Amino acid sequence: MEEKQRVIIVGAGPSGISAAACFTKQSIPYIILEREDCSASLWKKYSYERLHLHLRKQYCQLPHKPFPASFPPYVPKKQFLQYLDDYVSHFGITPLYRRTVELAEYDQGCHNWRVMALNGDSGQLEEYRGRFLVVATGETTDPFVPELQGLSGFPGKLIHSTGFRSGKDFKDQHVLVVGSGNSGMEIALDLVNHGAKTSILVRSPVHFLSREMVSLGLFLLKYLSLSTVDSLMVMLSTMIYGDVTKYGVARPNEGPFYMKVKYGKYPVIDVGTYKKIKSGELKVLPAEIESVRGKDVLFKNGESHPFDSIVFCTGFKRSTNKWLKGDDYLLNDEGLPKPSYPIHWKGNNGLYCVGLSRRGFYGAAADAENIANDVSSFTQHPCP
Repeated sequence: MEEKQRVIIVGAGPSGISAAACFTKQSIPYIILEREDCSASLWKKYSYERLHLHLRKQYCQLPHKPFPASFPPYVPKKQFLQYLDDYVSHFGITPLYRRTVELAEYDQGCHNWRVMALNGDSGQLEEYRGRFLVVATGETTDPFVPELQGLSGFPGKLIHSTGFRSGKDFKDQHVLVVGSGNSGMEIALDLVNHGAKTSILVRSPVHFLSREMVSLGLFLLKYLSLSTVDSLMVMLSTMIYGDVTKYGVARPNEGPFYMKVKYGKYPVIDVGTYKKIKSGELKVLPAEIESVRGKDVLFKNGESHPFDSIVFCTGFKRSTNKWLKGDDYLLNDEGLPKPSYPIHWKGNNGLYCVGLSRRGFYGAAADAENIANDVSSFTQHPCP
């Protein structure tokens, strides 16, 4: 393959295969390096069984291939995996699996990117070179579990949300869910539904919105200001959910869509969890954890509760800064873009990122299209 125009994509999740499809449409040569043994590994290997896409399917489809009309508005995990496999097959995407990138640096002399990847099968370091480099490792790269005093001595089951499959594995157990994002809220619901005595730690204020409210908000954003839509969402949320503070949940001062844009923090898209909180089946613990002593979790408000298992829904860290060298413009130390939207996807020397704008599949699809168009224009009219 001609290295002078080749693109190296790091990551074969939805963002990476979106970029690959866009390159294929424009006949741009590329390779994909993926550390796992399959594409979309987070979805195939590390997601819970009851998972559905939280947004309507038109906001979650990848470039150049919509969801089948027969799929429901909110696509369940099984059908989404089918869609991803069909997508890879349709565009002839063939990632190089079990390649963990150890180093990527721009070679000023050769004017290309040098990427060193560890082959998980042979144990050998392999070198790849390309004119362009696309970081498609995603927002959810490495599971994060906070360091807590005494946690190593906890005798029960400790897992990250990526290790959770179903609440049926926890029937009759006392389970603590740490983290109140959408994964935490839905995992807590699944635990309650399967007979676990469940508590959830809610430290930060959250907005509760229904799926229908989110869909309405996204539609209205085409015609109304963000602040107007947020005001409407807060009003509707108050009408539907009432005073959430009665149940130990604080409501943010900032609007739900504003928080999504500014901090990348989604509102809680409620699929039944709030009803469990309201009924008392799901207990809210608003205090921070002080330490862990055996099975007892001690909180900073002085309370102590025993648990059989703890599920950490505490998000992810990105490791891009460990292997990407020489970039002082595009990505910060947390692996997120420094430039503001909508110019967040393009760096220097042919460096790009896709799926890091905190705008979900819709944002990743737009990134992929932008990058392919930019690479195409560069290769058709190269600099002297």
